[in-house]
Amino acid sequence: MTTSTLMSAAEMDAVAARHPHLLTGSRAKRIRSLLIFAGIVLYMIYSWWFFAIGQVLTNANWGIAGTYLADWVSYEVRPDIKIAADGTMQVVYPRSSPLGPDAKPEWVTIETKMVDRIVDAPAAVQQQQPQERKSAFSFMAPNAAVAGSGAAAAIAPVTRTEKVVSRATVRFGTTASIDVVDGKVTAAYGGQTFLMRLDPAKGVEPEGALPSWATQKRPGEKIQLAFGMTGWADVDAEKISIHNRFPGWANFIFDTNSPFFDKSFGEVMGLIISGDRIDPARSNLALAWDNILYNSEWQHLDVWTKLLQTIVMAFVGTLFASIIAFPLCFLAARNITRNRVLNQVTKRLFDFLRSVDMLIWALFFTRAFGPGPLAGMSAIFFTDTGTLGKLYSEALENIDDKQREGVKSVGAAPLAVQRFGVLPQVLPVFASQALYFWESNTRSATIIGAVGAGGIGLKLWEAMRTNSDWENVAYMVILILIVVFVFDNVSNVLRSRLMGQKLH
Repeated sequence: MTTSTLMSAAEMDAVAARHPHLLTGSRAKRIRSLLIFAGIVLYMIYSWWFFAIGQVLTNANWGIAGTYLADWVSYEVRPDIKIAADGTMQVVYPRSSPLGPDAKPEWVTIETKMVDRIVDAPAAVQQQQPQERKSAFSFMAPNAAVAGSGAAAAIAPVTRTEKVVSRATVRFGTTASIDVVDGKVTAAYGGQTFLMRLDPAKGVEPEGALPSWATQKRPGEKIQLAFGMTGWADVDAEKISIHNRFPGWANFIFDTNSPFFDKSFGEVMGLIISGDRIDPARSNLALAWDNILYNSEWQHLDVWTKLLQTIVMAFVGTLFASIIAFPLCFLAARNITRNRVLNQVTKRLFDFLRSVDMLIWALFFTRAFGPGPLAGMSAIFFTDTGTLGKLYSEALENIDDKQREGVKSVGAAPLAVQRFGVLPQVLPVFASQALYFWESNTRSATIIGAVGAGGIGLKLWEAMRTNSDWENVAYMVILILIVVFVFDNVSNVLRSRLMGQKLH
């Protein structure tokens, strides 16, 4: 025979009537859980409305964000094609061009021609003035007659033959190009061709409708051409500004002023090992190392020095905070120091030090001591003294009194009681917390450095403010990440050893 284990509705009602408390609790918990979930959903809806998150996301300029991200991992070359009134052109590279002073990139193709131009040039100054001009001498303005008579002869037109650019073609990777000839600009991108006419009087006149990758605010004004990740260009009646983008970091090892610039690895090694001395005062190896350290574009030595300042700033600030918080925490612990007034005064001191954010302390000490690592160390020291003091005192208040009472029972002095009954319990915790704060302060020191407290944070902020050196920002961020990763692993290993745990 088989018996059914299912209860009928009448039997369930009978059980519920005999034991109502069994069902009431679970039903109340379900209702409470539903109310909490509904409250969270309502709060999220309210936050979405109050902060207008949808509108912010809709109006956000994601194109700018993408450009900034691209600037981290690429660089731009920005030549200008200047157009004269007669239609001739000149391709000019900025002084800070990553291609160096004599730039001739393969992606710029030019055609030249010789033209005769009439220009104003200084004429030969006449050695003798006619006799009748000398009679025009005046006691009131003795040089007036001479200056007036020679002004017309000071400048004389001459004819000069010059080589000029008659046509310029710029390629943006393999997807886009710009061709300039005879006052016309032809842009090609995404399988489309767009023609513009340059008129000094009327400005830039597009032929036909603007494609999606071209924008012009008002008729006659410049037209901006966007070619995606490969770059962009501004087309004006008198100048075409090119922004051609390439992946990588330009001149990361040697800048354009270095004799090793634009040489392959093999060529550089050949010069270092067996080449003639470039600088008679030192070897080529010493010269190459000096050029790397003092790279004017990347400033490796200065960046590394500032990073070391940040590390030292975090270490010294955390070390001093731990040293000061250690004795004070015994005064704050109620089970160690029985004086309530002393407990409260010490704890309020900790509250004061940690209630002011580290960034605010950094601003205060920057004002007091001036910009530099001392302000950063002081900010870390003040903030961590309060935080570590509170954590240390709480660890002391949670110790096992049996060990301390055992030391007392053998007649040990009060100092020996703390040494052998208390410290063995809390010292690993103290060291673990100090190591964690040292690791955390390495990151915090970067932030407070941005307000003038020294270190790499200040240099990072300076690079961001220019809004053009984002590859330098990426370089410093990567260095900071490497340091944080290393310190995190070292801190984890040391904490595990102190706490008697093994890493898996």
